[in-house]
Amino acid sequence: MQHILRGRRRVTTGALALALVLALRPAVAGEGSPTGEGGSTLPFAISPQPMATALLAWGQQANVQVLTASGAIANWRTGGASGLLTPDAALDELLEGTDLERESYDAHTVVVRQRQQAGNATPAPVDSYIAFDPHSITPLATVDVRGILADDGFKADTSRTTTRTESNLTDVPQSVSVVTREVIASQQAVSIGDVARYVAGVQYVDGYGGSPLFLIRGFDAGNGMTDGMPNGIARTEDLPPLIGIERVEVLRGPEAILGDASQNNNFGGSINVVMKRPQADTVRTLTWSAGEYDGARLGLDLAGKASTDGAWTYRLVAAGQGAEHTPQGHGNGRGAYLAPSFAWQGSDTRVMGGLEYVDNRVPSPEHTVLLGASLSTASPYRDLPETADDYSTYRTTRAVFEFDHEFGPDWSFHSQGQYVRQHSDGRNWSYTAGGNGPYLVPVSRTFRYKGSYWTWQNDLRTSFSHGNTTHTVLLGFDVARTHAGDSGGGSTVETLQTNDVQLDRGAQIVTTPIAFNLLTGARMSEKFDSLVAPVTTVQDLGGSWQTNAGLYLQDQVAIGERWNVLAALRRTTYQLDTHWEDGLPRRQRKSRWVPRLGVVYKLTPAVALYADTAVGFQPDPLLGKDGQPLPAVTSRQVEVGGKFDLFDQRARLTAAVYRIRVDHSVDLVSPEPPFFATPGPGQTNRGVELEFTGNVAPGVDVLASLTETRIHNYDDSRPTGTPKHQAAIWGSYRFGSGPVQPWGVAAGVLARSRSYGRTSTDGQYFGIPGQASVETNVTRYGEHWRVTLGVKNLFARTLYAVNFDDTFVPIRQGRTVLLTGSYDF
Repeated sequence: MQHILRGRRRVTTGALALALVLALRPAVAGEGSPTGEGGSTLPFAISPQPMATALLAWGQQANVQVLTASGAIANWRTGGASGLLTPDAALDELLEGTDLERESYDAHTVVVRQRQQAGNATPAPVDSYIAFDPHSITPLATVDVRGILADDGFKADTSRTTTRTESNLTDVPQSVSVVTREVIASQQAVSIGDVARYVAGVQYVDGYGGSPLFLIRGFDAGNGMTDGMPNGIARTEDLPPLIGIERVEVLRGPEAILGDASQNNNFGGSINVVMKRPQADTVRTLTWSAGEYDGARLGLDLAGKASTDGAWTYRLVAAGQGAEHTPQGHGNGRGAYLAPSFAWQGSDTRVMGGLEYVDNRVPSPEHTVLLGASLSTASPYRDLPETADDYSTYRTTRAVFEFDHEFGPDWSFHSQGQYVRQHSDGRNWSYTAGGNGPYLVPVSRTFRYKGSYWTWQNDLRTSFSHGNTTHTVLLGFDVARTHAGDSGGGSTVETLQTNDVQLDRGAQIVTTPIAFNLLTGARMSEKFDSLVAPVTTVQDLGGSWQTNAGLYLQDQVAIGERWNVLAALRRTTYQLDTHWEDGLPRRQRKSRWVPRLGVVYKLTPAVALYADTAVGFQPDPLLGKDGQPLPAVTSRQVEVGGKFDLFDQRARLTAAVYRIRVDHSVDLVSPEPPFFATPGPGQTNRGVELEFTGNVAPGVDVLASLTETRIHNYDDSRPTGTPKHQAAIWGSYRFGSGPVQPWGVAAGVLARSRSYGRTSTDGQYFGIPGQASVETNVTRYGEHWRVTLGVKNLFARTLYAVNFDDTFVPIRQGRTVLLTGSYDF
């Protein structure tokens, strides 16, 4: 039978068990109903989808256990149920147009079965007086319900990434945040950086161009993942536009257990982007936006059946952007995105294949420089004249596939893979501090980098039970192979000599030996040019190969109604093939066991407490300044917390306390690719995170977070780029009646305390002030469309990034007006 438990998403099959239920207790609709017609109303938001997944959503929202035979509902879809309804009325709306009917078993259980026809009566058991015990049923095949629930509001209930299986978030002993499509639309987000702003424990740092650099729990989050696979290899990637993304998941804690092979460390967590894929439900959506600096965006999302029987489905997402520029006048920004995909669904097999192409040209962000070790010495002149071509281009081509097969009632197999090619071509003006008072060295930098990699993940799953204990076991194998190349001329390290001050910078650099007075913006006399004459040395770093492979064993154990245990073990192997300075080959190989153990205890169906410990292992693909590999880094995290479903399970509060110890960190030396790094001190990161998301009243949705962080470097140096206090709150309200019914309003506040930066020349610390930003918008809803007018940084505050040095001080845009909209046709 299909057994859907409150507070637990587990689906099992077996028609005999359902027959016993109905024969032993032939209840009729309304008799002992757990939801009776006269009951109170609840806000339901269940979109059109397969009946099996809709019943999961109904059971969760109504807090009712659902029993059904999988064969009875396998071929049915529902038109959904939305609005303030009694649970029975919502269930009737889901079943409308089918031959299914509901029956109540007891005060907490509803049975959904095929409507009885003549000659199709359920056989009675031999001993009809025996009372039925639901726990006596042995669950059979586990049905993988990945992607089953539409994220119609702020709150999401499931994630596939953290366990490689679709799991209820309350069953996972880990803090996980899911940013849904509704949150993205409500906040008028135009990039992943916008999406991450309100998530607890997450900051992002502006780079010279391209994707922001994410920090989670004080650690660089690497390049993140796309559908659970590495998203990039050398920080040269650019993420797809948000129209191509279904949701964004933030996983906190070391993710080495998942085989994340992204660059830099992922000890604090990882960001996973879940892409839109083919589906049978028809989608015809046009999105657009126009902003003061973001320019104009236009996107198209199409999905539906590609064959009359529905076996073939498709998805086509396309988008374009133009006229992006910065307040400084950097222009020529534009973007293009195309992502077609097809899927075939048989009785036991599903196959999906797709392509993605991202081509973005990004102007250099607005920035200034420091003429000393304080923000009070920031130059009022922020740019050099005649630098309109200060931009970078990022191109990513990705081919993906997925394969799923059910071998029988207890076994299933999932395989997915990707092949990715990435190329970056950038140019920008920046500065080096030369110790000449207000005179810095303006440096024209260009960098070219290309790489390719492929990933292949395979998981064999089975489920079995013994008494009241159910095991879901996954055996997996994955491998990733990366080639980090260059544009043919080789990547270079250039040493800039300015009097007695020497700086090392990465990438192919061409220096223009001129000097400017940054206080006035005037070019100095040519006699100053001799002070900044460079001395150049070149070192080829291209052509290295990196291989990451692992064998993965995981057991998700459900013990009764209250206990869940997650135990996982991975044998990971890393190999880097490069060469010495004289050209001779060099191979570095590392292996280790990576364990994880977590426990969840449910005080009630709405309150879950958890504890988790995990090991992080990152053999860093970054090369040191000498062109040789950096030592592997290990960490261990201990985390305890709780998850509390509130407001009739329409909202969730997640609280987490953690400690992460790392044997040594990595200090980046170059902000452009290829990145040069040096081993840094070990450190211990501690923190407390609170996050609340969901619906608190009809029409009122809230997202709020609070983060407290403490970092101790083992060499007693100050941690940079990490504020101790961070808070954010976003709320939206959609009017429910009267002449204002088609309207909605929303507003949010982002705030953080001060942090520290460090100068690149003499290592002096300087304070980065705390700040707060307010944004708000108003939305007009139509039957098939919505239009939102918003203002970001409402009070036009001067906002800085959370971390920077003296040569590059990014300044967030001032007050901006943004108009966004969507139309379903």
